Amino acid sequence: MAVSPLARPTSRVSTRVAFLLAPVVATGVLVAGMAGVLPVLVSLAVGVGIAAVFATGVLWHTALAIHHDEQVFAACRGAGMIGVAALLTAVTCGVLALDDPAADWFVSAGVAGVATFFVLGTMLLPGAASTVAVRLRRMFDGLGLGISLGFAAYLVTTMRETPYAALACTLCAATGISMVTVIVLRARLHRPAALRCGAGAIVLMIALSTVANFVLSDIGGWGISLCGLVIVAGLTLTAEGGSRRHLPERITPREPDQYLSSYPLLAVPAGVGVVAALYHLIFVGDFDTVGVVLGILMVAVLTMRELLVVSDIRSYTGQLATKEAHFRSLVAGATDLTLVLDDKLTVRWQSPAAARLFGLADSEVIGRTFLDLIHPEDVRGAQAGIEALLAGEHGDGPPALLTARLCDGHGVWRDTESTVADQRSVPEVAALVVHVRDVGERRHLERTLHKLSYTDQLTGLANRRALMRDLLEFRRRAGQQGTLLVIDLHGLAEINDTRGRETGDAVLIEVARRVRALIGPDDVPARLGGDEFAVLTTDGAVLAYALATRIVTAVVEPYQLPGTIVELHTSIGLAELSGGKDSDEVVRHADLARSRAFQLGKDRVEWYDTDVEIQLHRRMDLERELLGAPDRGELDLVFQPVLNLTDDQPVGVEALLRWRHPTLGTILPAELLPIARAVGCAAELDEWVLEAACRHLASWSTGDTDFWLSVNIAPRELLTARFPDHVAEILTRYGIAPDRLVIDVQETWIAEDVPAIVAALSGLRKLGVRAALDDFGAGQASLAHLRRLPVDILKLDQSLISQQLPHPTTPAVIDVVVSLGRRLGLQIVAKGLETSDQIDRARRAGCHFGQGFKLGRPAPAERMEAYLETHRG
Repeated sequence: MAVSPLARPTSRVSTRVAFLLAPVVATGVLVAGMAGVLPVLVSLAVGVGIAAVFATGVLWHTALAIHHDEQVFAACRGAGMIGVAALLTAVTCGVLALDDPAADWFVSAGVAGVATFFVLGTMLLPGAASTVAVRLRRMFDGLGLGISLGFAAYLVTTMRETPYAALACTLCAATGISMVTVIVLRARLHRPAALRCGAGAIVLMIALSTVANFVLSDIGGWGISLCGLVIVAGLTLTAEGGSRRHLPERITPREPDQYLSSYPLLAVPAGVGVVAALYHLIFVGDFDTVGVVLGILMVAVLTMRELLVVSDIRSYTGQLATKEAHFRSLVAGATDLTLVLDDKLTVRWQSPAAARLFGLADSEVIGRTFLDLIHPEDVRGAQAGIEALLAGEHGDGPPALLTARLCDGHGVWRDTESTVADQRSVPEVAALVVHVRDVGERRHLERTLHKLSYTDQLTGLANRRALMRDLLEFRRRAGQQGTLLVIDLHGLAEINDTRGRETGDAVLIEVARRVRALIGPDDVPARLGGDEFAVLTTDGAVLAYALATRIVTAVVEPYQLPGTIVELHTSIGLAELSGGKDSDEVVRHADLARSRAFQLGKDRVEWYDTDVEIQLHRRMDLERELLGAPDRGELDLVFQPVLNLTDDQPVGVEALLRWRHPTLGTILPAELLPIARAVGCAAELDEWVLEAACRHLASWSTGDTDFWLSVNIAPRELLTARFPDHVAEILTRYGIAPDRLVIDVQETWIAEDVPAIVAALSGLRKLGVRAALDDFGAGQASLAHLRRLPVDILKLDQSLISQQLPHPTTPAVIDVVVSLGRRLGLQIVAKGLETSDQIDRARRAGCHFGQGFKLGRPAPAERMEAYLETHRG
């Protein structure tokens, strides 16, 4: 919607009024605290809170405007993070107002958070830093100075027994101040605004650290309110300076940001640390443990930055060496032999290509005349051409062209053509320059057709035809043992599609190089075609398996190509040469083992045996028959109870899928679900499980509306737009209250797409359906995800229950997780309880519910209904 021109001045006026009004109100509150009208700490919390809310609003408004209008994402994040720092400032002052000794370390954490977000925010503002490498260098510069200042502050304050929480505030503030100082002083755009924003952040952190030290050291008085005024001023400056948003279309750096070796920033922190250490040594004497640790940390950071400086110097040196190498490579790789002659036609220098092209060493050429190298029959014509050039008969025309036979280093006369240029007038050369090239017939251009027919043209390895020939020869040798490895690459098609076939070919060449570097001199590497390789080795079973493992390790290493880095995965199958009746069968056995390795997962090695073929046929049969299993009535559900650990009464059940195959028996989810994902019917299975489980729940006469049912849902089904409507339809059809249904989400899925998972679970929560994070602790999900995910139940993996403590006094991970979950209002379910000790441990940790074989095994619907009626009654 367009904005009226008359509305813009009004908006500007209201913004200016806000810039004046909020700080004025905050200042009035703080002055009231100084006058005794309000308690000092209360006035501090209220005054700073008003100013912080104002600053946060301004900065977040700027961040949203940048994000939507200009698409400057880094600047958007910078303003937003500074706003978070302002908000954390208010929270920290609010914690200080509690004046509770138990909250001392929360104050330290608040100061650390303020410093962290100020550093990140100022670094991401327009013009502060262009690349990640530049940001890291500036952080190191500020970190070295900050740790040195913190080290000095600690050594000075140890004489008056400052509380450790106050010391932590000082260290965090000193580090943040140093980093922000380096960042804003190096800003290339909006420099005045950057200085104002940085000055506000620095003033704020100094005042906040001072207030924290006062309160934590039980020092009161008007000084706290005075520091509050300084914090309000810092917030105002930060909001005003951090609200810049416009960037030029093209940024030209004033200096190479990636190299910081010319800046003498190392001397400042080193000098501060040395002076503080000497002062402490003179007036105090010995150093305590904290002082030693801080000193070591200071030296480590300064050493790291010194290493970065050395890296810069090496980079400069490398550039010079590279340019020199380029020149040498141009000369050495030239197709012409270059000679430099003096006035007497004596050879003074020859190019390195002489040895490569003509086999001529420097000792054989330098010091001899050019005519001595020419065939006696051609000397007269060559001498006449050179004399004509020296006499100036050519003028400004082209160089003299000589045709003569030249004797190479092997005594063979070769037909050459030479151009002679008179460079005597050029001071840097002052000589005759001769370029000699071989113009004889290329007698050695014949290619061996036999070799071409047995070589892969891209990689230089043997092709399939050569491999089958060598395999036949290996098998003919009496008593010859050996193994065939078939190597399949995964991900090459995606590389060809996304990055082009040139990149894919470069990857194949590198794979061939890595494989060739691992094998023995008698082994035969081959490319069978496409993304399939093979190795024919004379090694037995043990050594061949070790070789295959090394090949897997080498192949999965990232491929650093010009302008990109790509990764591959592989599967390797092995078959003994004596295990097949002919060469074709050996290849088939190895390929079957390779297929089995691929089915079991990426980067695996599998041997061929009869069981491999059986498993492959089983897998193919299951894939073929799974699509019709629901219609044939072969799918079934079992239910495992979830018990309240307080009174051992069932509170819910979990539905578990079973495939009752008529010939292969019961197929468990561990085998069934990967096959369903492979054939693309996982979503249909999830729908069947959900509806069947709800139908059974509706038919049970538990008499308890709080009894719930949990169902596992795969990400593909969960993230579909129709899933919430499908759930609502099933609940309505069977008359089940929404809060009795719990949708289980595997922890390992969370990292795939956290925002999408959050949105899907939020849609279910609107229906009243609850969600559970299943198998928590088995994957790599962060505890921070718990705050973002709209889940109601946290199901702990058995590994957390069974974890052995390294020391009796060390808190168990389960205790930390349960404590956090309870704080977030989550119900905790301990899974996999198989022993009484595990049940007792879950109870002690504070878990609400338990699930496992010790409490109740999975059972069909009829037996579970009887079980529930017995126990619920």
